[in-house]
Amino acid sequence: MMKKLSAFLTILLSGLVSAAPVKPNVVVIMTDDQGYGDLSCLGNAHFQTPNLDALHANSVRFTDFHVDPTCSPTRSALMTGRYSRRVGVWHTIVSGNFLREGEVTMADVFTQNGYRTGMFGKWHLGNGVPYRPIDRGFQEVLTLGDGGPGTTADYMFNDRVNDLYNYNGEWEEKPREGWAPDVFFDAAENFVKTTPGDQPFFLYLPTYLPHGPHTIPDLKLAEPFSDTVKKHKAQYFYAGIRRIDERIGKLRKLLEERNLSENTIFIFLTDNGGTAGVKVFNAGMRGKKGSEYDGGHRVPLFVHWPAGKLAAGKEVGGMTMHIDILPTLVDMLDLKTPERVKLDGRSFATQLRNPEAKLPERSTVIERQRNFNGKDFEASVVLRGKWRLVNGKQLYDISKDSGQKQDLAAGNSDLVKQLRDDYLAYAKDVGRPQEKVETKIVGSEQQPEVMLHSHDCYGRSMEPWNHALVARGVRSSGNWVVRVQQPGKYRLEVRRWPREAKTALNAAPDLKKRLVDSYVTGGKPVHGLLQGAKGKAVALPVESVSLSIDGAEPDLNKPSEGAESAVFERELTAGRHEIKAMLLGENGKPLTGAYFIYIRKIQK
Repeated sequence: MMKKLSAFLTILLSGLVSAAPVKPNVVVIMTDDQGYGDLSCLGNAHFQTPNLDALHANSVRFTDFHVDPTCSPTRSALMTGRYSRRVGVWHTIVSGNFLREGEVTMADVFTQNGYRTGMFGKWHLGNGVPYRPIDRGFQEVLTLGDGGPGTTADYMFNDRVNDLYNYNGEWEEKPREGWAPDVFFDAAENFVKTTPGDQPFFLYLPTYLPHGPHTIPDLKLAEPFSDTVKKHKAQYFYAGIRRIDERIGKLRKLLEERNLSENTIFIFLTDNGGTAGVKVFNAGMRGKKGSEYDGGHRVPLFVHWPAGKLAAGKEVGGMTMHIDILPTLVDMLDLKTPERVKLDGRSFATQLRNPEAKLPERSTVIERQRNFNGKDFEASVVLRGKWRLVNGKQLYDISKDSGQKQDLAAGNSDLVKQLRDDYLAYAKDVGRPQEKVETKIVGSEQQPEVMLHSHDCYGRSMEPWNHALVARGVRSSGNWVVRVQQPGKYRLEVRRWPREAKTALNAAPDLKKRLVDSYVTGGKPVHGLLQGAKGKAVALPVESVSLSIDGAEPDLNKPSEGAESAVFERELTAGRHEIKAMLLGENGKPLTGAYFIYIRKIQK
């Protein structure tokens, strides 16, 4: 009798334990270069997004939600709940995309609160220690090149089909079969399946699609579109969105099958305004990606959480931003955050349950400062309720003029002054990140060898950021800023091409030999490199290579015929160093800065 009673109590207690509330899972999906008008549920009649439409129908929708007008700034603000300028992100290249060391990310917060964290897709906030997602709170990570396929941070021959991937900070040895969106969603689904049932998860899925170049693995994917879409050559762009839509539907079905959908917060947004689809449909807005007008930064936001008793199917009309998402999650889930964290955003948790509740009016700033000499008001907009002050001069009332055609500045001088003052207060508060370059760490245990590449060169506002520009021989500054963690002797391997090209300094690879497995807009097979070069690469007449550290007299190295690199060994002290490498031609004539340096510590 006692044994039966003991067994009964054990079963009863185990049931009570298993019934203990588990914090909700959180899924954040952000697509790349998809605008507000690139969804059928938001008015686009030229193609269908049935799964996103279903999510929209059962979510709280935000109709005046804003992000930065370009990629990396949006990602930094989303991850930190702080203005992109404040966290050191002001560009997408030239090291201006590195999320400042020490900033607390969304993944850090979830990790601190017992969540399993995973990221599958585009990071674009740095590709070396301490900027990689694996260094910033994510426990499992699958990516391609930091800025995207085809960038110099990526494996040279990737084209979004059958690519080589980076897993947890290391490049894999064999390609993964399939189209990139399928590879990433497959990995995300596996993450869901392998997370213990008693542990909540945070899944961040920032897709590389539908950012151009718009490659597809099968030409049939571009066929079922209207003549209008084909006229504007947007069918490859829409094909990418359709595949994402299909995979979102599949992921949501998986959550349902595993009884996770009720208690999963499912968030969908995009990273900036429209691109290839704006000529087809732009929801009546002015501007596109990169613009200070609403078409550059107003994007969709859907929030779905059945167990949270949100106002599903309702719309929130108040102005909200990417910096508000982290504060909202902290508020709703009662997450602990480090005391030092000061968020710029605010919670909209109340509006998720009561969309009619008014948000207090505030002024916020969005800008595109993609240069080293950021000027006040340049490519900026101050948002306050229905008002937009563009470039410090033009004033628009969005409630009456969504296309921003009628400038009301002349008749509202007091309001213009107030909004200008709000911008200046913001600028003084967040500072100018251009004044302090973020530096990759070399000589760390986490990443014994670091590849410096021209995407991250710190010399001017535009560097050859993709492999096609490198292949054409577009000039690089060859200037990098690094931070040496451990003093000692270092080996610096200076290259014209990345290692996988297996090509001499003064030669060019035959790009047409590569296997064709993808097609770009117009049905053209990708013979050469994803970003272009038309299957051709330029050989530079490199005869020698120079290397200078911290402005000292450069060392010269004349490699042997057929050598793929020039190797230097240098003693480096701990701390910050500037490295400059040049490829030289006949009589020491500078041809260009180097495009790649592989650096590792070889001796204490």
